[in-house]
Amino acid sequence: MFGVSRQVYYRSKSSLTRSRGKASQVVAMVHQVRRQLPRLGTRKLYYLLEDRLKALGVGRDRLFSILKANHLLIKPARSYRKTTDSHHRFHKHKNLVAELVPTQPEQVWVADITYIGNRENQQYLALVTDAYSKKIVGHDVSENLSSDGAIRALKQGLKSRSYKANTLIHHSDRGLQYCCDAYQQILTRKKVRCSMTESYDPYTNAVAERVNGILKQEFMLEDYRVELPVMQQLVKDSIEIYNTKRPHWSCHMLTPEQMHKQQTIKIKSYKKTDRFKASFETVSESINLVL
Repeated sequence: MFGVSRQVYYRSKSSLTRSRGKASQVVAMVHQVRRQLPRLGTRKLYYLLEDRLKALGVGRDRLFSILKANHLLIKPARSYRKTTDSHHRFHKHKNLVAELVPTQPEQVWVADITYIGNRENQQYLALVTDAYSKKIVGHDVSENLSSDGAIRALKQGLKSRSYKANTLIHHSDRGLQYCCDAYQQILTRKKVRCSMTESYDPYTNAVAERVNGILKQEFMLEDYRVELPVMQQLVKDSIEIYNTKRPHWSCHMLTPEQMHKQQTIKIKSYKKTDRFKASFETVSESINLVL
């Protein structure tokens, strides 16, 4: 009657049933990963689930389609709040890393403070991140912008160093917390060289800003309305997952912890002509050795 044979009709109906069943399995896999990484992007999901997806005959484009149909694609959000007070009497250091691309762990650390609270609970997160491996080596959550939180994050990072023989550069903005005497005395005592941004553009400290964004957007730290002790535990758990389970594009899809344990892979670095684009270098052999 409709110009379609009985065989073609039931074959297409069976195919649709199989496709829906396959999509349900993919959605279940995604939900399983996003229990710990709630806003992980599709490309990183594909990397983590690649073997299981290939067994189902699902490629990257098909994964995008399934996530779009189930409203599971992540829309990036950008927000910036100024937490830097650079109008102070303390000495401001020169930028030592403007042309430097780190080639090993604990060569350059970047530090920053970001706002994660709300009007009822003012909370600030101080981070110290390794620029090569993107591992967060020190952190602190406090209720104010005093230097105490930044100092605690720095001390935590220094205590956890794995390559103490390496010459280390500490890079930050010109905020009061990093220029104050107490902070600088620790750097001097530990023989850490101090470097600072020389402009007010937040992207001059791009690695720190990127890590801030990952914690706040992918781990949704700004969505919680909790007291300080609870937030401190949430941040600690989020950083543990970030360091050990989240693949990082600039680390060639290794986790920061994996990247930090070796010293041979070249990182993807920002081009000087365009800070939003990253150069790519093939390092498959080195990655296979690490994995």
